[in-house]
Amino acid sequence: MRESTLWLFHLLAGAVMLVVLGVHFGVMHVGELFGIPRSEVLTFASVSGRSGMSFYLVVYLVLLAAALYHGLYGFRSIVFELSFVGPGARKTINVLLVLGGWVFFFYGAYAIIAGFVG
Repeated sequence: MRESTLWLFHLLAGAVMLVVLGVHFGVMHVGELFGIPRSEVLTFASVSGRSGMSFYLVVYLVLLAAALYHGLYGFRSIVFELSFVGPGARKTINVLLVLGGWVFFFYGAYAIIAGFVG
């Protein structure tokens, strides 16, 4: 994939995180401005109710994917800026980061889904 496309995905992942985390902070931390008492947000019944909603499941999975891509691509960019990283090392780093990203995503997705199902 072209570097400009990867960079565009990096920016989009950052924008997705900004929106999703903005909603999270709005609901969880400044909900009182919207008439949601802070004590109500953290009750067991409220947390259990949210954990049964497929909307939150999707939001957490999207946040996981966006954060992993954004973080790993940023790490890759920093490593590639080092002058001693040659073409062979770049290919190895790409493969390791892609494989590691998928492992982290599936492990995180399993934890998220288990929290919603269980």
